[in-house]
Amino acid sequence: MKNFTSEISYKTSRSSGAGGQNVNKVETAVTAIWNVSESYYFSEQEKLRISDKLKNRINSEGLLQMTSSESRTQLANKKIVTEKMLEMVEKSLFIPKYRVKTKPSKRQVQKRIDNKKKISEKKDNRKFKF
Repeated sequence: MKNFTSEISYKTSRSSGAGGQNVNKVETAVTAIWNVSESYYFSEQEKLRISDKLKNRINSEGLLQMTSSESRTQLANKKIVTEKMLEMVEKSLFIPKYRVKTKPSKRQVQKRIDNKKKISEKKDNRKFKF
């Protein structure tokens, strides 16, 4: 896991919602901003993967922005938003293992068909015949 926290810039704002005077006068909400395309920590291929996976969160200027206003302190919100961003980028870089398609063996196929025939025969024998 690459630690690109030095490339993240932060902006503070007033939190929304209930909270009384603290919300109205203190800038506790923190927005983390990271320019994906200008990162030194990732290769071009990794940047493309990040951009592709997080395209809904990256704006037209190529900036990944996340905001946190969960805590009452600016420092805690900064820590939360940084951890969230690191986790999200790490998840976007994960490459799932390629799944090899398999076919059932001839014996398995034959066994299934035989079983179906046996059940069909059993049901056939239940019918009334003249």
